[in-house]
Amino acid sequence: MGGYQGKILRVNLSTEEIKVEPLNDVWARDFIGGRGYAERLIYEEVDPKIDPLSEKNKVVITTGPLGGTLAPSSGRVMVVTKGPLTGTIACSNAGGHFGPALKHAGFDMIVLEGKAKEPVYLWIKDEKVEIRCAKHVWGKTVDEADKILRSETHSEAETMVIGPAGEKLSFIANVMFNAHRAAGRTGVGAAVGSKNLKGIVVKGTIPVKVADPERFMEAVYKAREKLAKDPVGGSALALYGTAVLINVINEHGGLPCYNAQDAYFNGANNIAGETIAERNLIRNEGCAACPIACGRVTEIKDGKYKGERGGGPEYESDWSLGSMCGVSDLDAVIMANYLCDRYGIDTISAGSTVACAMELYEKGYIPKGDSPIPLEFGCGEALVEAIRLMGNQDTPLGKLLAQGSYRLAEYYGHPELSMSVKKQEFPAYDPRAIKGIGLNYATSNRGACHVRGYTIAAEILGRFGGADRLRYEGKAALDKTLQDVTAALDSTGICLFTTFGLDVEDLAAMYSAATGFECDVKEFMKIGERIWNLEKLFNLKAGFTRKDDTLPERLFKEPIKSGPSKGEVVDREEFEKMLDEYYELRGWNKDSVPTKSKLEELGIADLL
Repeated sequence: MGGYQGKILRVNLSTEEIKVEPLNDVWARDFIGGRGYAERLIYEEVDPKIDPLSEKNKVVITTGPLGGTLAPSSGRVMVVTKGPLTGTIACSNAGGHFGPALKHAGFDMIVLEGKAKEPVYLWIKDEKVEIRCAKHVWGKTVDEADKILRSETHSEAETMVIGPAGEKLSFIANVMFNAHRAAGRTGVGAAVGSKNLKGIVVKGTIPVKVADPERFMEAVYKAREKLAKDPVGGSALALYGTAVLINVINEHGGLPCYNAQDAYFNGANNIAGETIAERNLIRNEGCAACPIACGRVTEIKDGKYKGERGGGPEYESDWSLGSMCGVSDLDAVIMANYLCDRYGIDTISAGSTVACAMELYEKGYIPKGDSPIPLEFGCGEALVEAIRLMGNQDTPLGKLLAQGSYRLAEYYGHPELSMSVKKQEFPAYDPRAIKGIGLNYATSNRGACHVRGYTIAAEILGRFGGADRLRYEGKAALDKTLQDVTAALDSTGICLFTTFGLDVEDLAAMYSAATGFECDVKEFMKIGERIWNLEKLFNLKAGFTRKDDTLPERLFKEPIKSGPSKGEVVDREEFEKMLDEYYELRGWNKDSVPTKSKLEELGIADLL
């Protein structure tokens, strides 16, 4: 079969044993690779009930069969484990060049086991693997460690590094690739840190062969042509980055602000992608084989933070550190984003946690004596200092902030002020104004998430025939379809943004030609559904039930105060009807348990 290197690198950090295993061909056909294959492996080898930070947890670093090929936007890399923040199965996904480099080094994935006696990093070059001491970079920020590890290995190597947040086991720690590409969600950085692993450096020159080169390139050219013609994937994202959505979502009244006490932000234009492009953009930065190039390299050119430079902010970071905290000071938002990258913290959870802290503080639930700074909405300086507290963890409040909004709010007696699902903070779209995304947050297998089923493409951007954002009807089917597509797409190793221009037929054509596994649209969707059900089975065994598939109480009870969606809430009765319909469409019972007949249809009944 093409597309795969056929080799899994397994490293036991406790014993320092390094093994190379063959890829399981059946699992590759049934789960593709990347997210799907790695989750099948985690399901087989990790007890869903274990402590995510224990030695028994495993971490898989992987890409898919299209990684390292010329397929558009095929630079994705995934970190798969049991997530420390949520306790669910976790797959966090980043762009850049690490994924293709891993393939060129000879491996489809790395399985990390055990815990090193002291900090280490891995150096992998063309199938040769070394475990090296990392005591000298333990405690370094991501950008510092990135430079040191490159200098010790190869200046053109690709890096995966955790920051101080991961080392200190922050539940919202991420894993950074090439210093500013983040696998951000579910606290995967803490899982890596719990193994005393500072990072991995990869360099490779081994080609990735596809099964049918002529047919593959025909599919690739067709896909690239379609992407170039798409107004979002072909131009808007390159011009203004993903933060172009700030004004778009705000104009629909769906941009959560002030810890989701409202969903229309008067300062939106100050932090919008257009403003970033005018004031701060140095250049675009694309991932491997990517014609979209939505990544940003920026610099703060004036004021208190003048001269600071880094990546982003992307839309979700811009929102969480901006409107969610009521902050319209763009320099402060960008500085907070840089700090999150340097400490290795998920920007979505970080901003939402600061917003939660600001509401707790303003309502008097956080005593003034607990915070060295006034945590007031709209204050850019407070935002930046709160991120420093979170990253350094050298004060009691800093330690609490580093555990995410749910645990922070619970500590102060008001968990209802955490805007999270399954303890993970929800992203930049308000479910009161956009009903389908709410169902997606509630049913996402890794906690609240927008990239598990991006209904915004239909509800706001008009893709897939469009959908009325304020209606509940039809959203269960929309969510299921998009969740299944995304599960399969993630597993190939290409970027979700390709769906702005490509259809499932295009994805299946590239996948089939690359691997030699003949796969039409129906089969591609079935693989995605199989992956989604596998994730569900893991979470059921971990103890999650229907009661966890819900939204923060605020969204049911407190209407949006201003803007185009003023007065909107999530109607609880309509939400429960959507949930029932969603379970029925999935072939699950009303307690969210897959039926035996559904699992038999998907060929995974033996996993019960």
